[in-house]
Amino acid sequence: MSLRHTFAAHAYVAAHRLREVGGRRAERGDVPGWVLITLMTAGLVTALWVVAKEQLVSMFQSALSSVSG
Repeated sequence: MSLRHTFAAHAYVAAHRLREVGGRRAERGDVPGWVLITLMTAGLVTALWVVAKEQLVSMFQSALSSVSG
């Protein structure tokens, strides 16, 4: 095997190992992203509750009264 083929083989193996390691990291997820999504969801729920509290409570009571008879 020539030096060029040996170098190419080593480069291929190194690139393959880097892809494996990078893939494992990508599977773990982006923790700050999940934290941001959770905080934004909590903020949206809180904002909806502040704006539409009376309507949500009346809908819930209406649903319970229709189920209980």
